[in-house]
Amino acid sequence: MFDQCRWLNEPARWSLDAAGLTVVTDASTDFWRETHYGFTRHSGHVFGRDAAEGFTATVRVQGRYEQLYDQAGLMVLVDEKTWIKAGVEWADDKALLASVLTVGQSDWAVGALESDASNFWLRATVDAGVLRLQVSQDGRLWPLVRLCPFPRSERYFVGPMCCTPERSGLEVRFSEFSIGPALRKDLHDLS
Repeated sequence: MFDQCRWLNEPARWSLDAAGLTVVTDASTDFWRETHYGFTRHSGHVFGRDAAEGFTATVRVQGRYEQLYDQAGLMVLVDEKTWIKAGVEWADDKALLASVLTVGQSDWAVGALESDASNFWLRATVDAGVLRLQVSQDGRLWPLVRLCPFPRSERYFVGPMCCTPERSGLEVRFSEFSIGPALRKDLHDLS
């Protein structure tokens, strides 16, 4: 699937091989829009491709988060004012499960991560104006992270995302990236 991807904010250092994508973040990269901090940033790295509504995207993320706001995961973007990013984010001296939904302004939802932050899977399903985020430690069991309204669009830009607002040099490995038809499972079906 990576052969169909293109960069939004291409980093200076990255490589692609048969096993996946490796990215080293540039300095002061982030996605954020206004709330609390009062600024807008749209400089984070995303290696994605277009998808139509009615999709499920999955990616495996491997990295070592060490400094404030180091983050990596998955992004679904309509435009600069409409997007969601989700994954691991380093804050309060630990790796947290985080998601930022932006529809004009950004929110920030964080929670405890009950699994290994250095190796996890994320899944995002966008269907019928709803976005479902799930996380997995093993790629088989998928607890719900977030369920929210998400604007309908003819096109979404979807792919692995990473940022380091306070530094450069976070190395992240992305693999097992796929986009397919929306999984229309029951909300409490964690498979």
